[in-house]
Amino acid sequence: MKKMQFKTNINCNACIKSVTPFLNELDTVDTWQVDIDNPDKILTVESGDNNRNEVMDAVNKAGFEIEPLADD
Repeated sequence: MKKMQFKTNINCNACIKSVTPFLNELDTVDTWQVDIDNPDKILTVESGDNNRNEVMDAVNKAGFEIEPLADD
C-alpha cells in the first residue's frame, strides 16, 4: 500500500464533506483523511497504486488547492 501526503486548503468539516464524493469515486484509493488541525491541512491517502495525479485532479475538481508533499 502506498501512502501519499498533500498540502491542501481543505480547512473545515464542510470542506471535507465537499471533497468526499470526489475522493470516494477513485477506485484506487483505499483510505484518506484530512488533518484540519495541521496548519498545512494535510491530506493523507493510502492507495494500491501511485495515482498522485488522480488524487490531485479530484481535489481540484472539488474546488480546492492541493500540492504534493514528499512520500513517506
